[in-house]
Amino acid sequence: MNHKPSDALLLLEDGTFFKGKALGKIGTSAGEICFNTGMTGYQEIYTDPSYYGQVIVNTTSHIGNYGVVLDDEEESSSVKISGMVCNAYANHYYSRSTADFSLQEYFERANIVGICDVDTRQIVRHIRDAGVMNCIISSEILDPEVLALELKKVPSMDGLELSSVVSTKEAYYLGSEDAKYRVAVLDFGVKKSILNNFVERDCYCKVFNAKTSFEEIAAFNPDGYFLSNGPGDPSAMPYAVETIKQVIETNKPVFGICLGHQLLALSSGIGTYKMKNGHRGLNHPVKNLRTGLCEITSQNHGFAVKPDQVSSIENIELTHVNLNDNTIEGIRRKDKPAFSVQYHPEASPGPHDSRYLFDDFVKMLG
Repeated sequence: MNHKPSDALLLLEDGTFFKGKALGKIGTSAGEICFNTGMTGYQEIYTDPSYYGQVIVNTTSHIGNYGVVLDDEEESSSVKISGMVCNAYANHYYSRSTADFSLQEYFERANIVGICDVDTRQIVRHIRDAGVMNCIISSEILDPEVLALELKKVPSMDGLELSSVVSTKEAYYLGSEDAKYRVAVLDFGVKKSILNNFVERDCYCKVFNAKTSFEEIAAFNPDGYFLSNGPGDPSAMPYAVETIKQVIETNKPVFGICLGHQLLALSSGIGTYKMKNGHRGLNHPVKNLRTGLCEITSQNHGFAVKPDQVSSIENIELTHVNLNDNTIEGIRRKDKPAFSVQYHPEASPGPHDSRYLFDDFVKMLG
């Protein structure tokens, strides 16, 4: 098949623009631009609800070469990114015989707009120095001045509440009803692979909408509570913070990942802040301060917990720290059976160094 790609334009909030070729659907799309350093697992990245509202720059030079597989490699029921930026794009071609179809067809079905044939190293260096910002991709508006007017309409991620957009509309169950443990999952944008890790450890999960009342969640009579990952600014989620405060008071085990980690911190009197670039990739080194061991972790977050406030609160123990920039990667409540990590122990895609955290939580359930 010969498909001659259309021209496309990527415009950043600071006026910088890049010319390339269109991928996915012909159209216009905008969001916060950020980069992911993962070498594999592009489909898992694109379907991760934590990326809702964001345009992903893939630092891997070639994207789409192994096609897509439905269900098995999806972290949610749909593509969640707002747009994609890459260097070389496989378009309608892919090498894997077990793939259902090409990444191009996948994006067309999902109405995703993207751009390729751009220097992603230059783009990453630019946003690494300038910080994350909004951007807009278009394969129909190629005038930067006209595109800039559209970009001004895009809201900042700072102060944006998005979890209620991606959360399940109706509660649902996962696992066997006869399982040993019952886990209530507060869905702020949960990944399928996280839920699978609970099911594999003999847990029966009920997944609740982000804004479900504590009373309704507690009626499930869970052995423990899980606070999921998700998109947006945690400080814009007072409804979740209030629910989590009530959850903690039950004295039942609580485990949080990523956004769930930030919300546990906010519920414990610790603030959060927006990072200059965030951490997104499969190669972030984290030190477990309790064991002294280092683990290579998968991460995806643009907000973090304030370190000075962690050290000032007596009932909080710092358990994990990022070895690249010393950001807070894990905390534990000393007075309650509650702990959380900023990274993704399910690591899909990524290394499995941190899956012990699921085992630790399940032990607490017993």
